[in-house]
Amino acid sequence: MKLKYSLITRRTFLNTLFGGWLLAFLSGTLYALLRFAFPTLGKEPDFVVLDRKAFAGIAPNSVKRFAWGGTVGLYLKRADGTVLALKGVCSHMECNVDYKPAEQRFYCACHQGWFDDSGKNIAGPPPKPLELFVISEAGDKLIIAKKGVKVELPKA
Repeated sequence: MKLKYSLITRRTFLNTLFGGWLLAFLSGTLYALLRFAFPTLGKEPDFVVLDRKAFAGIAPNSVKRFAWGGTVGLYLKRADGTVLALKGVCSHMECNVDYKPAEQRFYCACHQGWFDDSGKNIAGPPPKPLELFVISEAGDKLIIAKKGVKVELPKA
């Protein structure tokens, strides 16, 4: 059965085909450029290696921040001198948490969530505690790793 007329012209069909190809090409190029510009976005490392001297001199009951992939990590030196490393992102909606030295607790300002100085959730909507990391030292390096991750540094 032959139609007397077509719903679209040959020119419209070819323009749509070319436009779709051009859109797919530009989207792929933009995605590749964004992944190049922001390589850590969406990735979380198993461990980070930091300079031990930079973290040795922090005052008791204070926090020093460090980069944990695309988010923030917190190195806490408690009032009694013990140290703790944890992920500085709330377990509720992934907002950054801040340490309040006067209360000796972590606070998430997004939804008024509170965590004690060991990372346990004590008030507000957070369903889980903050993620804790394992701290180890190797010479002048401070290694902060996820629990269960074995880190072997190359010998220099």
